[in-house]
Amino acid sequence: MPSDHGHADSKDGIDLNSKDRDGRTPLYLATEKGHETVVKLRLDTDRIDPNAKDNSNGGTVLWLAAANGHEEVVKLLLVKDGVDPDSKDYNGRTPLSWAAEKGHEEVVKLLLAKDGVNPDSKDNNNRTPLSWAAEKGHEEVVKLLLARDVINPD
Repeated sequence: MPSDHGHADSKDGIDLNSKDRDGRTPLYLATEKGHETVVKLRLDTDRIDPNAKDNSNGGTVLWLAAANGHEEVVKLLLVKDGVDPDSKDYNGRTPLSWAAEKGHEEVVKLLLAKDGVNPDSKDNNNRTPLSWAAEKGHEEVVKLLLARDVINPD
């Protein structure tokens, strides 16, 4: 797909939400690689489904950008109408959960500032973003999460 290699060209009549065999859309592939310009071009059309989930883990483009620490892509997605900032993958994990586990401090800040994000969301194993950050030793992320009044530190 052109978006996998940083190419932003698209023409009328092309299904911008087409999926490969793994359920990945062109937007998903561009997000995975952190191609900000391509992501922006894709988001500038109302024909994009920013909440489409891939087949392997149920992740959305925001989930992917957060997990990979693509801060600028996360910013683009968080201002797009219709993007679910608290979407869950097949394991019940949110973009915040993944960013916290990976120690992406700036992405965690962006997500915590967004309405609709539950900082104490539990996944299918009853793990929270705080538990993931603590296990991985991400001290600054732990501090950010503990600063939220709604976090249960236990």
